[in-house]
Parts: sequence; C-alpha cells; structure tokens
Amino acid sequence: MTLLNDRAAGPDPTDALSSVPAAGSRRGTPPVGRLKFCYGPMDCGKSTLALQIDHNHARQGRRGLVLVRHDRSGAPQISSRIGLSRQAVEVGEDTDVRDLVRQEWARGQHVDYVVVDEAQFLSSGQVDQLAELADEVEIDVYCFGIATDFRSRLFPGAARLFELADELQPVQVEVLCWCGLPGRFNARVLDGEVVREGDTVVVADTEQSVVESSALAGFEAENTTVRYQVLCRRHFRSGDLGPVTGRHGQLRLT
Repeated sequence: MTLLNDRAAGPDPTDALSSVPAAGSRRGTPPVGRLKFCYGPMDCGKSTLALQIDHNHARQGRRGLVLVRHDRSGAPQISSRIGLSRQAVEVGEDTDVRDLVRQEWARGQHVDYVVVDEAQFLSSGQVDQLAELADEVEIDVYCFGIATDFRSRLFPGAARLFELADELQPVQVEVLCWCGLPGRFNARVLDGEVVREGDTVVVADTEQSVVESSALAGFEAENTTVRYQVLCRRHFRSGDLGPVTGRHGQLRLT
C-alpha cells in the first residue's frame, strides 16, 4: 500500500505546477504602499474627499504630504467648493515628486502618505514617480482628479493612473446634467457654445470667468470668458447646454 504522505515514493509531481509560496511564507514579504485614484466629473466632491482623507490619516498620527496641481483658487492649496481648504505644495511641470519627499526627510520629517489633488494635470512621468514611492518607500498615495478633458479624452496623468493604480474608485456623489441624467463630461463653454478645440489646460469656472491657461491657444485672457458645464454623453455630443445656460451654478475647474 502506498501512503499519501510517504516521501519514499518519490517527489510529489504537483510540486512543479506552481512556484507560489504557501500563504504562511508570504507573511514575511515586506508591505508596500498603495496607489489609489479617485476620479469623477466636476462638482462630485473630489477635493472634499481629498481633504477628508488627509484629516482622517493625520488624526491617527500619520504625517502626510499634500500636493496640488492647478487648484481652482490659483493658490498652492486644496480648496473645496463647500468652503474647506488646506495649504498644499504646488507641483510644477518639472517637479520630481520624489524630491518633495526627500526634502521632508532632509528636514527630519517622516512621510506616511501623499495626497494629490487635480492629479489629472500631472505628467505621465510624475505618476510613475508616485508609483515608485508606493512600491519602494511604502508610502500610501491618494490621487484625486478628473478623468477626461473638455474633448472627452483622457488627461495624460489620468490615463497613466488608470494604467498603474492599485485601486480605481469613481467618486460616488452623482452630478446631474441639466436634463436630469448623470453627467460625466466636462464641456467647455465659450460665449454660450461648446468648444471642442483649444488648450487642454484651461482653468475656469462653471460660471463666466477669465481664462487661465498655460498656453491660451488662441484665447485672449483680458477679454475672453469661459466656463465649464457637466453634461451627459448625449448632450455633450450634441452641444446642447439646456434652456437656462446663463444661470448654471456649477463648479470651477481651477
């Protein structure tokens, strides 16, 4: 009779089927940080959620680094449309976010987590740097931003986050189009018409406001007003802004 646990019978042929270690031996693997991307259209509460995440972690004694790229206020801060705000470090076009963490270390400050608002404006390389911080330094990274631009195309930063993030979470606060259907698309409106060409980064209000842009792409800042309006796909495609476009009180994209 051959016993199942009789090693004298020779090696178990199933040993070669998998090189994955047993569950118990995985416990010795060092933990790594998480890269999370929370996304949604304007007015869904992304900045509010970013501030809440920072508050919750700080309340437990964790030390965070709060970053932003093109906040609606024009200042280096995360500002929510419900009136909350917090000072942040502005991420420039050429900023290496790893250096920002190193600077905190040089000051003797530990960094447990990073919060990034308006993460859609990051470059693909900067998102790679955030992933490196999560993997190599075991820092939790929370990114918040819009997925698509006014043309309904993915921002470079958002696209890279979709490719690399450990967790993708749409913000659950529903934003409605003027017709009552869920709104997903951030239409750029100039003089009452939906604009489909121009600079990708144009910071403006959902009400009439002066354009702020890295390259105005034909717009004249001193005499041009632009706003954004959240629309469903049908009305984004048709450019229909609804019957009361002059009184839409939606959010700033800045």
